[in-house]
Amino acid sequence: MFEKITIIGDGAMGSICAMLLCEKGLSVTMWGYDAEQLAQIEAARQNVRFLPGHKLPEKLLFESRDDKAFAGAGLVVSAVPCQFMRGIWKRLKSYAPPDIPFVSVTKGIENTTLLRPSEILTDVLGPAHDIAVLSGPTIADEVADKMPATASVASTDDELAEKVQTAFATPYFRVYTNDDILGVELAGAVKNVIAIAAGVIDGVRAGDNAKAALVSRGLAEIKRLGLAMGAKESTFAGLSGLGDLVTTCISPKGRNRSFGERIGRGLSTAEALKATDSVVEGVATAESVLALAKRYNIEMPITEAVHAVIVEDKSVQTAIHDLMTRQLKAE
Repeated sequence: MFEKITIIGDGAMGSICAMLLCEKGLSVTMWGYDAEQLAQIEAARQNVRFLPGHKLPEKLLFESRDDKAFAGAGLVVSAVPCQFMRGIWKRLKSYAPPDIPFVSVTKGIENTTLLRPSEILTDVLGPAHDIAVLSGPTIADEVADKMPATASVASTDDELAEKVQTAFATPYFRVYTNDDILGVELAGAVKNVIAIAAGVIDGVRAGDNAKAALVSRGLAEIKRLGLAMGAKESTFAGLSGLGDLVTTCISPKGRNRSFGERIGRGLSTAEALKATDSVVEGVATAESVLALAKRYNIEMPITEAVHAVIVEDKSVQTAIHDLMTRQLKAE
């Protein structure tokens, strides 16, 4: 069991991790790239910007100094948005103790390299660190309210996966182990793109039949790409696959679904992004997923439609029409 843990990232997921780990009696330190923002969180004992209305544990420590962030830590939680990971970890690389294990809670695919979060960590920090990935249907507000939730922790190191499982598990947050890092991370990334489409459907009031079709065919897209890349088929029927996809596509609190809903109601991409302080990972991820689909020669029409609407200014109604009138085929 880890006794001291450092969380890199002061967003909603970093805050949730802090709550879960502090509840287990562990010593937890949160680091943020912006010292002023971190000081505001510490003073308020609340992440007003990213997780308002939920008090942070009194025992949670805060550290903005890079050289002090990892002092005594036995585990590091990486909770930095995907497109910012490389810059943050290049900044912190010289201070991270060698051989310390990491657990990533980030969802996305880096645009410039098409690397997943765990791969970015290895690319920047080197292969000395064992890495696990924690992912699943974990809407932050619900976990903060101690509503029942589940997640998977994936690692090629069974012992590390079990240690992370033990560290995070509570009576309301159940954690399962998994050995398919690729599948877990890929599903967690691509579901954000599908969730944008789900929001668009809500925005234009296309109905529940359309939403059901989108979730079903969206999962088919995710699985096609995952299998081509070498992931395990069973992963996509699990918590980090179907579970996370359903939650993200139906929850009114989901950032990607809410962004898509604003697009469906007529806002431009810039206007829809401006309406939230949070990072809408699916916007950047759509570009990366299309590049991966091209690399592996995989057809992903929903992802293509999302990208066409949010990047190429294709009208929502035209995108829906084009999807519905594609050549008929077997399911």
